[in-house]
Amino acid sequence: MDPRSEGLRFERLLMVLGSLAPLFVLWAARGSCVIPDGWLWSGCALLAAGPNLALYFRYHAAIKEEDKYPITVGRCEDHRSHVLTYLFAVLLPFYRTGAESVRDVVAMVIALVFIVFLFYHLRLHYTNILFALRGYQAFTVTPPSSSNPYDWQEPRVLITYRRSLVPGERIVAFRLSDTVYLEKRDASN
Repeated sequence: MDPRSEGLRFERLLMVLGSLAPLFVLWAARGSCVIPDGWLWSGCALLAAGPNLALYFRYHAAIKEEDKYPITVGRCEDHRSHVLTYLFAVLLPFYRTGAESVRDVVAMVIALVFIVFLFYHLRLHYTNILFALRGYQAFTVTPPSSSNPYDWQEPRVLITYRRSLVPGERIVAFRLSDTVYLEKRDASN
């Protein structure tokens, strides 16, 4: 699927920002000589909680609207290695950066914009600590080969409580974005 034509683009952007929530918590805890604590804490709280609340509401809207789709597993790729890349590439370098001058703050904001762009463009918006805390895992699921031109053929990210997926297995999941689907933990999907 062409990312320029993918729907729910704003939701994808919010999911990227939500995935960076630990970074905003670290920034608030570290503080800054340049930004007063009240402003910094308020801004970081908004950036950490706001996108995750939007994700929460998107999930419940998908349930209410029955915005769910069957996904048949062809090939699947486990994303645990992506989470490690996420932690080392994003959180650790920022944790070491101080915000002691205006230039430091500007550099951190520019780096954040760059990371948000990359996460959005590379579709890494499913990496969210809240999913991990709830015991979910992410897999890229490619459908089995099909000669039907109306069958979906693009890989999708499935966030599920399952530890492994079996080829041929059919899973019904709720759409968070056009490429990210979340399987509810209970069997009443």
